[in-house]
Amino acid sequence: MGGCVVVQAPTWIDESSSRRSSRGFWPNNFPYWIELLYSVYLVLIDSNLTWSRRNGSAITRCIAENNLSKYVFFADQEDQKRALEFLGEASTRDFTTFVKELSIILRSEECQPFARQAAGLQLKNVLYAKDEETRAQHLNRWLTLPPDVRNHVKLLVVQTLGTEPFRPSIAAQCVAAIACAELPSGHWPDVIDALQSSVTNPASSASLKESSLETLGYICQDIDAAVLEQQSNSILTAIVHGMRKEEPSTHVRLAATNALLNSLEFTKKNFGMEAERHIIMQVVLRIMSLYYQYMEQYMGSALFAISLQAINSDVPEVALQGIEFWSNVCEEEINLNLEAEEAAENNRVPEQVSRHYAKGAVSHICPIMLEILTHQEEGDDDDDWTPSKAAGVCIMLMAQCVGDTILDSVMPFLKHFSNTNWKYKEAAIMAFGSILDGPDPAKLMALVEQAMPALIDSMAEKNVTIRDTAAWTIGRVLEICPEIVNKDGMLARLLPALSQGLHQEPRVAANVCWALVALVKTAYDMACGQGTDSSGQPETYSLSPCFEPMISELIKTTDRTDGNQSNLRLAAFETLMELIKNSPKDCYPVVQSTTVLMLKKLEQLLNMEASTTSSSDKNQLMDLQSLLCATLQSVLRKMRPEDAVLVGEHVMTGLVQIMNRNSNNKGGGNVMEEALLAVSVLAETLNNGFIAYVDALKPHLMRALANHEEPQVCAAAVGLVTDMCRAIEVNIAPALDDIMQTLVQSLQSPRLDKDVKVTILGCFGDIALAIGEHFERYVHIVMSMLSEASSAAIVTNPQDYDQVDYVDKLRENCITAYTGILQGMRPAGSDNDPEKKNQAKQSLSRFVQPMCEMIAKCCETHPVPPSDGLIASVAGLIGDLVVLYGNEITPALSNEKVSALLGRGRKSRTSKTKSVAVWATKEIRKATAVRIPAS
Repeated sequence: MGGCVVVQAPTWIDESSSRRSSRGFWPNNFPYWIELLYSVYLVLIDSNLTWSRRNGSAITRCIAENNLSKYVFFADQEDQKRALEFLGEASTRDFTTFVKELSIILRSEECQPFARQAAGLQLKNVLYAKDEETRAQHLNRWLTLPPDVRNHVKLLVVQTLGTEPFRPSIAAQCVAAIACAELPSGHWPDVIDALQSSVTNPASSASLKESSLETLGYICQDIDAAVLEQQSNSILTAIVHGMRKEEPSTHVRLAATNALLNSLEFTKKNFGMEAERHIIMQVVLRIMSLYYQYMEQYMGSALFAISLQAINSDVPEVALQGIEFWSNVCEEEINLNLEAEEAAENNRVPEQVSRHYAKGAVSHICPIMLEILTHQEEGDDDDDWTPSKAAGVCIMLMAQCVGDTILDSVMPFLKHFSNTNWKYKEAAIMAFGSILDGPDPAKLMALVEQAMPALIDSMAEKNVTIRDTAAWTIGRVLEICPEIVNKDGMLARLLPALSQGLHQEPRVAANVCWALVALVKTAYDMACGQGTDSSGQPETYSLSPCFEPMISELIKTTDRTDGNQSNLRLAAFETLMELIKNSPKDCYPVVQSTTVLMLKKLEQLLNMEASTTSSSDKNQLMDLQSLLCATLQSVLRKMRPEDAVLVGEHVMTGLVQIMNRNSNNKGGGNVMEEALLAVSVLAETLNNGFIAYVDALKPHLMRALANHEEPQVCAAAVGLVTDMCRAIEVNIAPALDDIMQTLVQSLQSPRLDKDVKVTILGCFGDIALAIGEHFERYVHIVMSMLSEASSAAIVTNPQDYDQVDYVDKLRENCITAYTGILQGMRPAGSDNDPEKKNQAKQSLSRFVQPMCEMIAKCCETHPVPPSDGLIASVAGLIGDLVVLYGNEITPALSNEKVSALLGRGRKSRTSKTKSVAVWATKEIRKATAVRIPAS
């Protein structure tokens, strides 16, 4: 094979960089320019190759003749497009030669680093994909290659480990991709042992150890745990060897630590063995959250000292590990404290108890954390995770964990509020804001009163970091100690400072927005506490005099040219929504005018879109459309029905235009979702008046219901169907044939997200309630779907919390559907007319058995008990069945499991669950005339 052609990288590429640029979207441990390099600039061509789709043989010949080594960068888009076409055709026409040549380039140390990286990346991309369907295709294509070809490629990529002059190792990703493809099928069984040997062999170079550990980490991250269970010893041996304090290379130790984090699922058995546990706990700093119950014997002898040494390290990556160790300790103990409180309320013993490590260590750890807060730099990027930022989070968690205990450690540091060194002043403000959530608010109030004037004054500091942190801390004060706004003169000083803050740097203005949200919520809650009308709204509140100027300032902030920085535009819109949501009656005229203004802005955006050509500008316009739709939801919820009628047509016209333009737009899912949600709010507000818009809406609704690639869009459409049913009731019937057909097809689609399918089942109940006896034409297919769903509603792994939550929601939505069918298909007036009641009983009797079977399944407490929401739904269905069938059905419902479920419901702290359970219990008692023991 010929030598590789030397090609200069684009001028914006920093060869020494291993961090993500603002240009890229890739993880910090992956050089950001590689994907751009290969997807845009890199072309593998032969100088004599004629570009033509018909010249496939020339492409194949180019590969076969070992000419796949010439790398050329093009700025011309047409050349880039042709390059990508060439790669695709080369891979498709002769995949065997393609992967062999790529592995040769990757292995060759004579080639330029850019060439080797690009070849390795392309090799990885033809072996692995994030999309499951594409990944399966890649896997099958690889495994169908002849064994000698696969072995040849594997040999070369393994030999590449440790030879690359760059980080992270591309060869490590290739080895991991192949291992993840082959190990589940029983191929390449010795790869783990080979990697372990590379790490533990004294003759191995540091780069070989590092890349081998990276490979193990990638494999552990991507492969099913069961595949590697038998090889966990080899994995642990390599990792522990790499993490030894005797290891001179910090890169090796860091790679080993990352591999450990990815391998925890595979090493549980080893952790249970005392000898190995001793070794692991000498070196690991971030394992506390998974194995807290084993830590006591190691905390004093190893972990405390190791963590302090790490925290004080001059190497940022090592210091971060030490800080995050104590953050994990605090998080674990916060959760254990909550579990203990819940256990005490239910008169049971908690499974685990807190050892209060954080409380014992706070006087030692907190002073160090406070000092680290002063290590910040004015130019720190928001996305960079530094020890000073981690220390702030750790102090916050420690305050939540130990409460008042932290005050003694932090109070002396607050003297730096008046320090002329900006680093210490900012650190003191950060420390103060971080300890507010945890200690007794009564003890904090005096401290807050003293601090607020200094915080407000800090909003005028020259240093932007001080102003940024001061705005954040003010928001924390208003959120956690809301009574401060009642202090004399507080609002008069605070509001001008916040108003000026909205005009400052985006990072400062974004935190001011958050502070305004906390202020608005506090003012509204206090006003509600003094009395509301029948709609639950107060007449006025403390911000009424400045409500209109606040709205005006926020709208100006949404128009700032730098609004994309620090998510300022999003923060301003969200604050605007909260201001409208939490507005009293005397601010209603401003809400009306804001509605008109939002509609005008929406119209302007739609006009601008027609003349926008660049993709970045179009993306910004879509973001704005999404935010305006969300703001419309807030103002429409606040509007009185008689006023909503006046703007309804204008609103629907704009929303239909948005849906029409974004229904087929790539990346337009968020806009479609928010537009559909806005239509839902309009339907809720207009009720029967919404009938006028059903015909215009229906095509867009149907497209959204059939959009299985964007589950959030489909889910919003299902929610809209529910809201339309509630708003226009039986008047939705003419549109239902098409809607029901699409909903059923969606349930049967393997591409649709399972959580969306759950909401569809619940939607059937709302449809039945809306159209009543007309639901007969759909009931058989719906009952069939509910039967299938009921059969699937089984928890197979109680440790899989996602599965437990999914099954609970699935059962709850099935119950909701059954309840809607039971209530909706009963003839009107059947409660008071015996004849109609008998008709209803006969008509619905065919559904009683599956309903009772579902109730029985929901009453089971093994392997997991039903949630509070599910208990409420089941209790409601039980009550409805008893009201209709009386003592005819009580034998099926008067059993220990049903009684236990209703008993739990009666003890619930949720008022809805409690009231429904009490009602269902009373109905059973009435029907049976036999007293059920009260809980």
